[in-house]
Amino acid sequence: MDLLPDLWRQEYWLPPGVTWEDMEQLADCDRPRPLDILLGLPLALGFVALRYPFERFVAPPMGRCLGVKNRLQVTAAPSPRLESFYTQRSREPTQSEIVGLMKLCGKTQRQIETWFHRRRNQDRPSQTKKFGEAAWRFFFYFISFTAAFTSLIHKPWLWDLRECWRQYPLQPMERAHYWYYMMELGFYGSLLLRISVDVKRKDFKEQVMHHLATIFLLTFSYCANYIRIGTLVIALHDLSDILLESAKMFNYGTGWRRTCDALFVVFAVVFLVTRLVIFPSKLIHTTLVLSMETFQPFVGYYFFNILLMVLQVLHIFWAGLILRMVYKFLKGKMDKDERSDDESEVEEEEEEEEEDKGGEDTADQGGDYCWERSKGALNSKLSMLTNSCVLNNLTNHRASAVDRMRKAQ
Repeated sequence: MDLLPDLWRQEYWLPPGVTWEDMEQLADCDRPRPLDILLGLPLALGFVALRYPFERFVAPPMGRCLGVKNRLQVTAAPSPRLESFYTQRSREPTQSEIVGLMKLCGKTQRQIETWFHRRRNQDRPSQTKKFGEAAWRFFFYFISFTAAFTSLIHKPWLWDLRECWRQYPLQPMERAHYWYYMMELGFYGSLLLRISVDVKRKDFKEQVMHHLATIFLLTFSYCANYIRIGTLVIALHDLSDILLESAKMFNYGTGWRRTCDALFVVFAVVFLVTRLVIFPSKLIHTTLVLSMETFQPFVGYYFFNILLMVLQVLHIFWAGLILRMVYKFLKGKMDKDERSDDESEVEEEEEEEEEDKGGEDTADQGGDYCWERSKGALNSKLSMLTNSCVLNNLTNHRASAVDRMRKAQ
């Protein structure tokens, strides 16, 4: 507080009539101190370090038990000029850029498009990587929610939300809730630190906004002693996240379609109920309305509720995606990866269509293996044509013989 006195002005963090000196009436172990937030950084680094051995040694055996397998991919033929363009300029060239690359490399448009498609597929995350990420989040959310539920089950504010504001802000903090806050803060900090190497999805920007809003909420609610309502908000979010990550894990496996579908349905119901019904009608209503029975509005009051509104907007956005997937699920048109793996990468095309469109494009990719495959396909087609011609000749010869016998009679 001495380093940034303007930031820690009491009218920003505490309701009118309450000072930081009043907060000192609580014992040091029962009072949230702003400097405690700094513990989140080493915890975030610890989560990053712990995640590496988990994804390397724990997740792979689990994946093998669920039948997780990586897709077979056709690698792009070596091309220094195309590789330089891919890494330095664009992963998806425009039509004018493709024309320039055709002149530069001496390839057809089809060959250029096929090369970039295969090169993008090489950078797509593998099934084992996505499974390891989902397993890591599942275990954290499961342990975190279990610990939170155990510590909150006997607390009065879980059943009566007005208890969140009784005697606020002079409310003693329990050590279990202190560690609950620190672990959540460290975990979301670790997600931000690894966001550049984690699987990127279509809602990448929304995920970044969610992580930032969560970190700001945890930080402010801890410093302003909004811990009672804060624990409820965190636990409510962890509940549906457990189901989401478990559905992803079974989705990456083989032979678990029914289990995955059941988990997805349960997740959709829990998400829509908790995020679109309970969260706005109970928790946001508590912070906006019921809190005014105890204190007058202050800067932190508006800041906290604005962040909650940001989360609610993100909930509505994700609910739209979930409802669209539910519609496709009921119609039987939902793809295997759509419910949990909407990557921002270009959507995967059918490799078989590209392979069967002729031996010329495949041969020009520069691989003897591809040439052998195309030659084998051509030979099989020629043999089919030959057999067809022989059968036609035999049929015609038999018909003519029958006609001659009839004329002779």
